[in-house]
Amino acid sequence: MSLSSKDLLGIKGMTVDEIKLILDTAATFKDVSEREIKKVPTLRGKTVINLFYEASTRTRTSFELAGKRLSADVINISPSSSSVVKGETLLDTARNIEAMKSDIIIIRHSCSGAPEFLSTRLKSSVINAGDGFHEHPTQALLDMFTIREKLGRLDNITVAIVGDIMHSRVARSNIYGLTTMGAEVRVCGPATMIPAGIEKLGARVYYDMDEAVKGADVVMMLRLQLERQAAGLFPGVREYAGLYGLNRTRLDRAEKKVVVMHPGPVNRGVEIASDVADNQSVILDQVTNGVAVRMAVMFLLSGGAKAEA
Repeated sequence: MSLSSKDLLGIKGMTVDEIKLILDTAATFKDVSEREIKKVPTLRGKTVINLFYEASTRTRTSFELAGKRLSADVINISPSSSSVVKGETLLDTARNIEAMKSDIIIIRHSCSGAPEFLSTRLKSSVINAGDGFHEHPTQALLDMFTIREKLGRLDNITVAIVGDIMHSRVARSNIYGLTTMGAEVRVCGPATMIPAGIEKLGARVYYDMDEAVKGADVVMMLRLQLERQAAGLFPGVREYAGLYGLNRTRLDRAEKKVVVMHPGPVNRGVEIASDVADNQSVILDQVTNGVAVRMAVMFLLSGGAKAEA
């Protein structure tokens, strides 16, 4: 079995079988990262380009490590050190990169739709590493991988996603993925941060966090994205933390074996209390699993069949 597209642009439209294929393949590649020599020759001779138009630590490093552990040649390009500062367009940049015989182009961009725009104009595989307010598919895949690892399943569970839903591409990708896999998804946040019509994606809307996390198997906190917001969406950080921050008292309302998640970076004391982040979350497991998931995605987009354990 293989993926139906040469690109990974989003979770929307992916089938249950495709998501399971990526997660099952990632489980095999996670074993590679546990070895003393963390490398396999799977993508030897392939060239992977990280084209990041936005700042990133976890995602960019994770993709770089994933490519190198698959023995690919990995090149990082940032706009500040490229011809973008001279006025070169996104398409011209990508076409020049492809002319150097790149096989996979991983792009993060502030404009929603930028990866799809490139995918229709390039022969190289394009992976969306986050585009505007649209999607962040590999983050949702690593989140689903982590949930399945901790709970043993993705169906018949309740996931509460709390915070800045409106500006979160992570939330959108997770809603698409988790509902496809049979989970109940709740979204919670201030009314000014809940986009109109999100119920159509299959999520139930809550404005009271205590109600949203009640009985939840997974609580996924989102970063307060101040850099993307217009002013006046909430009175202040302190009030936001009081109403929508995750602390031990609120966590007691969830299931006893609740999985606490956050895509990072964490604003400690705002979205999540430090003691919860450090002692009751799987944040670092998410980071670890991100490398395996991105290895799986690159492997499958390069024509690999499901890896055998």
